[in-house]
Amino acid sequence: MKAAVYYETGPPDVFRYEDVPDPVCHPNGVLVDVKAISIEGGDLLNRAGGPMPSRPHIVGYQCAGIIREAGANVGDRAVGQRVATFVAYGSHASIVSAPAASTWLVPEELDLERAACVPIPFGTADDALFEFGHLKAGETVLVHAGAGGVGLAAIQLAKRAGATVLATASSDDKLRRLSEFGLDHGINYLTGDFVTAVGKLTDGNGVDVAVDTVGGKVLEGTLKALAYRGRAILVGRAGRSDEKPELGFLSQGNRSLAGFSLGLEMAKNTERVRDMIARHLEDVARGSLRVVIDRTYPLSEAAAAHAYIESRKAFGRVLLVP
Repeated sequence: MKAAVYYETGPPDVFRYEDVPDPVCHPNGVLVDVKAISIEGGDLLNRAGGPMPSRPHIVGYQCAGIIREAGANVGDRAVGQRVATFVAYGSHASIVSAPAASTWLVPEELDLERAACVPIPFGTADDALFEFGHLKAGETVLVHAGAGGVGLAAIQLAKRAGATVLATASSDDKLRRLSEFGLDHGINYLTGDFVTAVGKLTDGNGVDVAVDTVGGKVLEGTLKALAYRGRAILVGRAGRSDEKPELGFLSQGNRSLAGFSLGLEMAKNTERVRDMIARHLEDVARGSLRVVIDRTYPLSEAAAAHAYIESRKAFGRVLLVP
């Protein structure tokens, strides 16, 4: 099969487009002919400096395609079915091996390109807001990186739940576009301090829930922006900063901070997460939730796709197509 591989971590140009052996179908898994790959923030982090289980390494968490083989122990998946999946690594390829439990049947009305964008962003946003953030109608939410996959999902889910939604982005144009998805108040983090902006927008009260995909010193600002008994959920470190936030702000307002990993939650509470993501696929198919695809690149141009995301120009998802 063809794959975008690298032999060492680093900038996007470490990618090589090569022939590699086809993956083996696990007895409890499926092989999927990949039709669309949604590049996740974690893919960039891993390519830049993450673990490499093998050399060459195939990075990538999320994709969608058509089942070409089902393992001997798999009874609820069949050859020819259209599925979305997330995996530990390996999505940047023309074939992926995935646990059957980490696949979702794609509704007939939904194309594979949009389906590839659903499981991780919408699953992460949902659990961050509701399972760990305990968001209630009438509360106020801050979403960092609103124009990213998790950000766009979180804005829509929070608004649908009856929350007032604040979000950060790197340009006024992105913030204007986010208003179509339920954003109430936008904050350009390049032109001002987001903590000050949150204070002004909430009459000094702060936000009840914050979804932080950036980490580092930004997380410290997120904690400052919380209301009394506010909850911050850390779901990533897109900022790639090793700076340690000051946590004393938590006790100053009886605030709380939780870290969250969708992969771990999937392993511990599989059926709950599977059902939740299946609902989001149905909602996207019906149009009650939206996926935005900014650009699509051939798999052979994985380096250019990663570089485009790192330029911070993207609004929504960037896809690779084998």
